Amino acid sequence: MRILVLFVVLTVSISSFAQTAKIKALEKQRKDALREISNTDQLLRDTKKTTENLLDRVKLISNQIFSRQKVLGLLEQEVTGISVEQQQIEKEVLNLEAELKDKQASYAKAIDAMQRNRQSENKLLFVLSGKSLTESYRRVRYLREYSEWRSNQADEIKEKSAKLKDRKEALTKVRSEKVTLIGLRESEQEKLKQEETNYQKEVTEAQNKQKDLQKILLQKQKQAEALDRQIAKLIAEEVARQEREAKRKAEEKARAEAAKSKTRTRSGEKRTITRTAKATVSPENIVLSNNFAANKGKLPYPISGNYTITTRFGNHQHSKWNVTTSSSGIDIRSQAGADAKAVFNGEVTYVAAIPGYNTCIIVRHGNYYTFYGNIQTIYVKQGDSVKTGQSLGKVYTDSDTGYSQMHFQLWQGTNKMNPEPWLR
Repeated sequence: MRILVLFVVLTVSISSFAQTAKIKALEKQRKDALREISNTDQLLRDTKKTTENLLDRVKLISNQIFSRQKVLGLLEQEVTGISVEQQQIEKEVLNLEAELKDKQASYAKAIDAMQRNRQSENKLLFVLSGKSLTESYRRVRYLREYSEWRSNQADEIKEKSAKLKDRKEALTKVRSEKVTLIGLRESEQEKLKQEETNYQKEVTEAQNKQKDLQKILLQKQKQAEALDRQIAKLIAEEVARQEREAKRKAEEKARAEAAKSKTRTRSGEKRTITRTAKATVSPENIVLSNNFAANKGKLPYPISGNYTITTRFGNHQHSKWNVTTSSSGIDIRSQAGADAKAVFNGEVTYVAAIPGYNTCIIVRHGNYYTFYGNIQTIYVKQGDSVKTGQSLGKVYTDSDTGYSQMHFQLWQGTNKMNPEPWLR
């Protein structure tokens, strides 16, 4: 029975620990989402209400609503998790109380028996009254073991009492945290309602300027398509250059090996053994590509300061303005003076101006390429080696809005990829 109780207590304790770790992870995610909301809120305050910026404001509020919904979802999981933890602790408290009561009862019986037998006063008589020396020795050992057992029982009762007190305090804390979380959830729900109201106001205002906004969206889409063609062309040229370089090195290696080969004479004729040159990818490129791929989900954001994503990868249907746009990367907004930062070790392969995107930088990471657009001041040049987190340049700051926005893309060879899942 005692072993069963211990097993139950241990199982509940392990479950409670795992649940606490899960709640901590959810809390961290919630704080990250709240930080995103705070960043977006600041950018909204900095964004002036003009026709050109109206779409940006709508996107920012939409992102804010998305993040707020995420916070509410995480709060719901936290409340559920903390309810489970509360139940586990309550069960643990009941088990501890039962075990403590059992130990106290056993100890009380032992003390009662000892007092009735007056063993504390007649220990010597009890030992000497043994029928033989062997029996007297057994009685000495029994008294010693009995004394140790009593001492251990007293210690265990103290330990269980302390643990029970600790778990009751933990239960009080968990109940308090649950009340706080429920209050936070209600507060976040109110904020979400207000943001949805603001969103409808901005959309209504935007719909009144539908024709102007359609023109702006179509113009941006044309710029994005032109940028895609330019980047695809540049990366294709870089990939071809890498292949030519690999082939050249392979041919040089083959010629060197052929020069060292020994000639053999058979039937009075000389024959030279040679090998066909074969282009191979350099080991450095393979290592860099593998390291980059292994860091998916861990790459730092390519911009400094408090940032928020305003445009995500893929096709976007703007049904309110009857326009569909496509983005081959993400637009990331930060405060004025933000720096563009390398997401991984690599080599700068391109630095030049592209219409609509100011100066742009391409960094090669083995078989992967990252693109940084809308740079105002450049800190690097073509051929430079860069490290993870290194500043590449200062992002252009719009004088009307007062914020910096960078366009970021990720390519594997000549295939464009959604960069968001790669960033931590």
